[in-house]
Amino acid sequence: MSEITDIVSATGSAVSAIAACVAAVGVWYARHQLKTSKEIAQLQFEDALGKEYRELAGELSKNALLGEELSDAKYEQAFDELYRYFDLTNEQISLRQRGRISPEVWRSWSAGIRANLALPAFRRAWSEIKERTVAFEELRRLERERFSSDPKEWH
Repeated sequence: MSEITDIVSATGSAVSAIAACVAAVGVWYARHQLKTSKEIAQLQFEDALGKEYRELAGELSKNALLGEELSDAKYEQAFDELYRYFDLTNEQISLRQRGRISPEVWRSWSAGIRANLALPAFRRAWSEIKERTVAFEELRRLERERFSSDPKEWH
């Protein structure tokens, strides 16, 4: 009888150990799936913002994007889209500040923002916007800090 009790006890222990291993594998798999789902959602979010930028860039003056000086008339025509660009840019900075944008994507966006601000039409519009409003605090700060800081580290 003791032998049967020992076998039943050993079998129970083995089943418990196997069940614990299966549960651990299940937890690992669920965690892995959750992480993968989060990464996919992050990529989709960043891609949507990238698409929004590309759509806006399609509406921006090609001459402005090519770095050409715009006549006053062409500048006035382009101003609304330039303003929308700065609004989107400020939102991108804010999203990075809140940790919603990955470091890799942020580096690319930051370089693009810096390059665009150096273009004559963008520089002119940004100068005018800064004089006429107190909006776009995040973009103002990034510019003040010469693009050397990561908004995620701002406090």
